[in-house]
Amino acid sequence: MQYFYPTDTLVTAPEIIFFWVARMIMAGLEFRNEIPFKHVYFTSIIRDGQGRKMSKSLGNSPDPLDVIATYGADALRFTVLFVAPMGQDVQYENEKCEMGRNFANKIWNAGRFLLMHRDQLTIHNEQLPIIGSQVPKGWIPTSEDLSDTWILSRFNSTVKDVTDALENFRVNEAVKMVYEFLWKDFCDWYIEFVKNRLQETSDAHLKTSIVNRALAMYGETLKLLHPFMPFVTEELWQGIAERGEKESIMVSAWPQTDESLIDKQAEQAMEFLQDVIGSIRNIRNEMNIAPTKSVDLVVNCNNFDKLSVLESNKLSLQRLTRLNEMTLGIAVPKPGYCASAVVQGQEIFIPLKGLIDLDVERTRLQKEIERLEGQLRGVAAKLDSENFVSKAPADVLEKERAKRDNFSSTIEKLKVSLSQLQ
Repeated sequence: MQYFYPTDTLVTAPEIIFFWVARMIMAGLEFRNEIPFKHVYFTSIIRDGQGRKMSKSLGNSPDPLDVIATYGADALRFTVLFVAPMGQDVQYENEKCEMGRNFANKIWNAGRFLLMHRDQLTIHNEQLPIIGSQVPKGWIPTSEDLSDTWILSRFNSTVKDVTDALENFRVNEAVKMVYEFLWKDFCDWYIEFVKNRLQETSDAHLKTSIVNRALAMYGETLKLLHPFMPFVTEELWQGIAERGEKESIMVSAWPQTDESLIDKQAEQAMEFLQDVIGSIRNIRNEMNIAPTKSVDLVVNCNNFDKLSVLESNKLSLQRLTRLNEMTLGIAVPKPGYCASAVVQGQEIFIPLKGLIDLDVERTRLQKEIERLEGQLRGVAAKLDSENFVSKAPADVLEKERAKRDNFSSTIEKLKVSLSQLQ
């Protein structure tokens, strides 16, 4: 009693606040003269797809061992945390665990990519450092590469926000922050920049520095993910610890924020670069330009800072979007027969002459617009029918409305593409 009473946090279900929580408090005050715990965290109630509380009598509760056998323990654990906002019940279906499984696969593939490149390098002189305030002064070298400055900034911002969320019991928010950083920032973008930089240099020392830096960042991020995905993070952590440092990740130091590494200007510059890359990829997709074909790029800037971002990242821009010639500048004229986009006020042009048969592409777009307009009319007729709306289940109505919105959005995009070819 002396050791365990009082405790710090009670985690329980909201339906027993009076039956259990309140009585524990009253009994503690009566017999021990102090409350039994400082905090009470009420978990979400897990309900089935129909909104019914899961129970043995209804037989609507899946066996967790069956779910684990299908999707994995980490996928189940992560998914339930991800879909359970504080103070709200959760409608659970096994299929939702695909999200957790896909995320586990994503981080696993990123880890294997980095470890594969580490093992291929013959020089391993640099020690894997810890990113954060524990880093000895001078470890993080001055880097001209925007991706390094940006990912350090995003990492330290994420550590700060995740730590604050966990200390204030916002577990669902913390899970989503780690997910967003790992999936979008680290895997989708930083790893792509790392690939390009490794391809651009033959310097073994530089390659080692790039890979070790990425692995160090990756290892620290695994610590943030570990409470939510303990098994896959432990396995990857042991793979990173190649120098006999086999201590479990669960007893490693929690990452610390280094405020001096949070660089909002770098984050804004990278956001602009990402938007430009995304726009070029969208144009290629909308204009049905084969992925194997290289294109030219013309950018008319009205902002010297944004022009500088593009000029200093030409190689990355070229590799990530398969470009031939690039024309970047202030007051650059629009080329003829081109597809265009506007990114943060800057005009982007992709000349189309020689890339596609304009007549064939116009015909294809017109036919696709007509096909989708026919499908849109069918969905709209359903939703305009009072008989259908009054009798259809809520999930069916939601799917039909999503179809309508998707058809409308796609048609508008195709019409824009067609107008650029007139």
